[in-house]
Amino acid sequence: MRKLAETLAVGLFWAATAVGPCGAVEVPTFEVDPAWPKPLPNDWIMGQAAGVAVDAQDHVWVVQRPRTLTDDEKAASLDPPRTKCCKPGPPVLEFDQAGTVLRSWGGPGQGYDWPENEHGIQVDPKGFVWIAGNGANDGQLLKFTADGRFVMQIGKSGPQTDSRDTSRLGKPANVDFDAAANEVYVADGYYNHRIIVFDSETGAFKRMWGAYGRPPTDDKLPPYDPAAAPSQQFANPVHCVKIARDGLVYVCDRTNDRIQVFRKDGSFVKEMFVETNTRANGSVWELALWPDADESFLLNADGANNEVRTLSRATGKTLGAFGRNGRGAGQFHWVHNLAVDSRGNVFTTEVDTGKRAQKFLASGTFVLRKRTP
Repeated sequence: MRKLAETLAVGLFWAATAVGPCGAVEVPTFEVDPAWPKPLPNDWIMGQAAGVAVDAQDHVWVVQRPRTLTDDEKAASLDPPRTKCCKPGPPVLEFDQAGTVLRSWGGPGQGYDWPENEHGIQVDPKGFVWIAGNGANDGQLLKFTADGRFVMQIGKSGPQTDSRDTSRLGKPANVDFDAAANEVYVADGYYNHRIIVFDSETGAFKRMWGAYGRPPTDDKLPPYDPAAAPSQQFANPVHCVKIARDGLVYVCDRTNDRIQVFRKDGSFVKEMFVETNTRANGSVWELALWPDADESFLLNADGANNEVRTLSRATGKTLGAFGRNGRGAGQFHWVHNLAVDSRGNVFTTEVDTGKRAQKFLASGTFVLRKRTP
């Protein structure tokens, strides 16, 4: 079944047409690959999986939280060992498409402040790996080489300040990159209420903004109410930022059940609402751009409703969805992040007690853009 699905996905990837009836791009469908990833080596086990990214080689990067494992889960690492298995895996795991671990690293080291609670991973166009964190004192963003050598820290660990402070972050959730401008955009975050942009080479502050492109504030906001007028500021957490090839910047305002869209200078373009009756902890946890020529869709991970949906990038309308609450293959418990590879396959990670990564194979009559070297 899995090989058949893989063959189907590959064949359709090279299909001759990218449009369906009336010129509309066909909405892809997805089927779980229950054998991905392969069992971790060295008796390792994964804790809360709090980030996933796909690099230019279609390798899959996961950041996970070893400190969230229970004694029962990590019993082989205790002194004396209590069981045959298992031991905490390193925080950063790089997988190939087959689900084999290629590299692993991470944790405290010389010259940087490792996050108290790992949150978010991205690989920039030059191959550097960026790690964020949302622990109580986390106010830093870390940059490493692919083999785990420390390169740069933006911000610092310590007591939280406010959304006006450009010398540090406030429990940042995740990042994205503008390669041409050498800029890193930060969704900041679980304490602050802003998008903040830094030079990705030097770490110098460039600009920042809050909801609707206004200066960010830390005014106390009432609980989300679907019947109320839209909030005039981002709620916590500002959970993701994604930059499209056409220059539009998409921001996950998670607990306000909305996506706000900006230009790169922070000027507001529009907002789109998703599953607006979701109170819990919000519907817009993560976004990924569909890799066709026009980036026609946004893939949206929703850890409250525990599904991944395909949205029209133009309108925000839901065009398809997969998953439901549960722990079986293809189900989710707190699906937290997602990433898409060059063939349209989707990779997800789960926090809370989900503690896993999954792969979903794409199928459909679509043409995806070829990667440029």
